[in-house]
Amino acid sequence: MSLAKRIEEYLKSLLANDNTLELQRNELAEFFKCVPSQINYVLGTRFTPTQGYLVESRRGGGGYLRIVKLTWLDEKESSLQEVYRNLGLSIDQWEAEGLLQRLWEEDILTLREYHILKAAIQRDTIAINLPERDIVRAKILQAALAAISRIDL
Repeated sequence: MSLAKRIEEYLKSLLANDNTLELQRNELAEFFKCVPSQINYVLGTRFTPTQGYLVESRRGGGGYLRIVKLTWLDEKESSLQEVYRNLGLSIDQWEAEGLLQRLWEEDILTLREYHILKAAIQRDTIAINLPERDIVRAKILQAALAAISRIDL
């Protein structure tokens, strides 16, 4: 079994009992006798939002990590996962507003969340040139969808 697979299975076994896991990157690297970049690789490829995880990390001081299971289990969250997967690398304002409208109509977003996100993705708010603006807009929406799906909040 590859090192990456062993690290993945170990972390998932720790997450089986709890929806949140906090640890130090360096301690995990020492445990598996590997470099911290190997831990980063596993987290970046096997603990992504589309796979149902959110990873928060902080460099320095041993590299603090928090892994959070996302709720993609019921019908609403499953819809969020589908939206997240299909969002792509960029999205224009018209499509983004339509997406937010759909999420509000399906009671996934509250009216307040809808208006906050709509304001955050406006072309006047993201005052940079295309195509970067559409890329930033997609990243904002992906971050918001992941945050909405957190179990630990």
